[in-house]
Amino acid sequence: MFNKNIKLVIFALIIGYAIYQFTEGYIGNGIMYILLSTIFIFLYFKNEMILLAFLKLRKQDFAGAKKWLDKIKNPEGALVKKQQGYLNYLNGIMVSQTNMNEAEAYFKKAISLGLSMDHDLAMAKLNLAGIAFSKRRKPEAQKLLAEAEKLDKRDMLAEQIKMMKQQMKKAVIPKQQYGQPTSARQNRRSRR
Repeated sequence: MFNKNIKLVIFALIIGYAIYQFTEGYIGNGIMYILLSTIFIFLYFKNEMILLAFLKLRKQDFAGAKKWLDKIKNPEGALVKKQQGYLNYLNGIMVSQTNMNEAEAYFKKAISLGLSMDHDLAMAKLNLAGIAFSKRRKPEAQKLLAEAEKLDKRDMLAEQIKMMKQQMKKAVIPKQQYGQPTSARQNRRSRR
């Protein structure tokens, strides 16, 4: 895995060589090198390992996606901040099936690092809401669910949000007892 700055150096070298080709009169070669250099700029902002992991996830191949993500050894050196967010987001999606505590940590880190697309951020918050609800933190879950609904402008997650709201309504919360406990009332009645 290359450091993200190496991609910028390669871009600069190719642009330099393209300019040299222009000065020598080889216009076609210069244009080809400029087009070639755009690949390295694209890969600076969109990491190739994360793109390949996304492709594997679209095919529901979690093992293949994990294999691509594991090739990123030093995320701070190899990825820009948003890419680190997506790395944590993808890890959270894959781990959410087996370990909710670890998935919660991944999703929180992904949100703090930032995700460039609103529906990805909405999905991360929806997953966090589900985790919080399963841990009996209903107010936090409702807050995250409202944020996810606000971010989901194209209604891509509308069905999942609706289902989670229905589950929250159905959940039985134990009623608080105020005053004397039931056994004390029964003892008082039996004395009469």
